[in-house]
Amino acid sequence: MKFHRAIAAVTGLLLTTALTVAPATAGGPQYREYVALGDSYTSAPFVPIPDLLSLGCARSYSNYPKLVAGALGIYHFTDVSCGGADTTHMLNPQSTVLGTARPQFDALTPETDLVTLGIGGNDFGVFGSIIGTCPGLRASDPTGAPCKAHFTVDGVDTLKAKIAQTQTRIATVVQGIKQRSPQATILLVGYPKIAPEHGTCPDILPFADGDYSYLYSIEQTLNAAVSNAAAATGATYVDTFGPSTGHDACAPDGVAWIQGKDLNLLRAANYHPRYEGQAGVASLTFKKLTGKPATVTASEQAAWAAKGRELTKQAATFDRGGGAGKESVEP
Repeated sequence: MKFHRAIAAVTGLLLTTALTVAPATAGGPQYREYVALGDSYTSAPFVPIPDLLSLGCARSYSNYPKLVAGALGIYHFTDVSCGGADTTHMLNPQSTVLGTARPQFDALTPETDLVTLGIGGNDFGVFGSIIGTCPGLRASDPTGAPCKAHFTVDGVDTLKAKIAQTQTRIATVVQGIKQRSPQATILLVGYPKIAPEHGTCPDILPFADGDYSYLYSIEQTLNAAVSNAAAATGATYVDTFGPSTGHDACAPDGVAWIQGKDLNLLRAANYHPRYEGQAGVASLTFKKLTGKPATVTASEQAAWAAKGRELTKQAATFDRGGGAGKESVEP
């Protein structure tokens, strides 16, 4: 199925506005064909404005791949990230509430020279298990760690054991990308922090006090798996966990990168990145590609977030038929 992207206009928009970083096209790496693969942390459900033509994949017009594509000046860009995806959906169709998404690998071509991949959290149901189980256990032991106890069987952390298997799966996915797109620079994008390293905020993250450190450790383990898979395959790891310190769900509004327990149809899915999170990840991905330090200042985050908002306005105009220069892309 074909859908339209106002990539030419978006690229011009992002490259002519006052970002605090220089475009990579100015003496930096230049890419011709960019494909974004991944799950909901990439597709950005409910981050305005939704791409209605992405069906049940819930992609946003201002997710980090679109911001990166614009900042790099890439015209041939395909985003096939899909909420709920795991590594098996690289090669297999994915059922969604609004239809079936094609295998994400279908977007890769021999000419693809940049691929970002954000995947792993949904494999073996790890993310869903944490979010679906831990809040309900808080009442049984508010100051303890009932969730950690629940997932520890005979002294073995069952979630971390599953993540070890996920690492192998991610490495296999990277090998599959290399086979289909041998010229591609491959970036494995990690997951930003949901829980703070210290402290609690039960009104936002309704976990038992002791389970904050457990959630934090699960996130660390998942990101280590992504990093290790990158190292094993020669891909590049984009660390979003460390640089998102202070931007977890407990952070103040406008600073937090992650939405808390409450779904906000006009901002973000619960436990998922907001505008600010997508802006932060875009900045870190861009900096990895251009060799800049992996930090995101408040002014940089604000600039990237502002570009995301401008991008969605531009996309809305084009979707209403108010623009020209659309590019037809096969998902």
